[in-house]
Amino acid sequence: MNAPLEGVRVVDFGQFIAAPAATQILADLGADVVKVEPVTGEAARQIGLYGEAILRTYNRDKRCVALDLKDPRGQKIAHQLIEGADIVVQNLRPGVMERFGLGASAVRAAHPEVVYATVSGFGLHGPSRDRPGLDIAAQAESGIMWVTGEADGEPQRVGFPVVDAAAAHVLAQAVLGAYVRRLRFGAGDEVEVSLLEVAVHLQGPNWGEYLLTGNPPVRSGNGQPTVAPAADIMPTADGAVVVSAYSAPHFEKLCRLIERTDLPLDERFASNQARVAHRPALLAELRAAFAGLTTDEAMDLLTPNGVVAGRISGYDEVRRNPDVVASGLFLDVAGADGAQQTTLGSPWRLGSVTESRGKGASGLGRHTAELLGQLGYTAREIAGLAAESVIHLAD
Repeated sequence: MNAPLEGVRVVDFGQFIAAPAATQILADLGADVVKVEPVTGEAARQIGLYGEAILRTYNRDKRCVALDLKDPRGQKIAHQLIEGADIVVQNLRPGVMERFGLGASAVRAAHPEVVYATVSGFGLHGPSRDRPGLDIAAQAESGIMWVTGEADGEPQRVGFPVVDAAAAHVLAQAVLGAYVRRLRFGAGDEVEVSLLEVAVHLQGPNWGEYLLTGNPPVRSGNGQPTVAPAADIMPTADGAVVVSAYSAPHFEKLCRLIERTDLPLDERFASNQARVAHRPALLAELRAAFAGLTTDEAMDLLTPNGVVAGRISGYDEVRRNPDVVASGLFLDVAGADGAQQTTLGSPWRLGSVTESRGKGASGLGRHTAELLGQLGYTAREIAGLAAESVIHLAD
């Protein structure tokens, strides 16, 4: 079967995570993604192990061209690549693409059928439009850090770049919507996504409560402020599980399973409101019951009986989790040097997309000569541009 985006050309000027991760989704849907990097390589290539991890995770099955976009000849090549494209994605510092003559207005004026997508830190219309933005700034200014951490501790970031990752999915969703509009009505579109907006939107339930009551949420560590037990940690004899059972039927079932049928009769725990008010006492009673169980015993007791629980797992355990293994989420692909490496695939399945194309992230400039040849450049012209560092050819 044909993949959904087979034949669709995407030009990706992205760096780090948000834009490249979005175009990775498009590549996994079958698009031909051309990644444009500076001749010295995108920023992720300059920051060691973390950058290599980013490149491997979000740049599979892409073709890589390296151009000096400060040089008019490099800009010309970029325009030629865009001329044959359906979608353009970028997350460079505010104003950079405009200085290259490759901003949304210029590109869409020349190619009104193109879907042009921009990821920014703080949006393109407010006072912070020119600020550079990274995941951590969005976590800080959206309230995520304010509500994360222990009640008496300092604000904490989420333990991975959650806003960048979420912004990638939001961007891909919006780009696909714009592309469907183009197919239906023949017109391109401009897509804007900001890390700040995504970070705020991720907290929908918190904002819903705040907008209903006017009371801002507070940092409370594990657990949820208005329901109990919910997302509460139960240490076991050899680890820990997280448990949620806050509706009356589920709380009663939990108590029955751990042989504490007296707890729902205790006035401190007789209703959700009472349990929230007496959470420390509730947790003391529940944790005492779990302390004598192994994690496997706790899971075998709870999950077959409809109580929501999950084992607290380290990365080694996640890698061995039979459900993760069965999902096929981890892929074996060929790296830039031809050696096999393992990386992450997209977290969905389509009947028309049965497997990855099996190629890892490309080395810098790996496809520069190939792409310029397709644009009509001769081998002599390509060699001349490389000699003057307008382009970079694969080593």
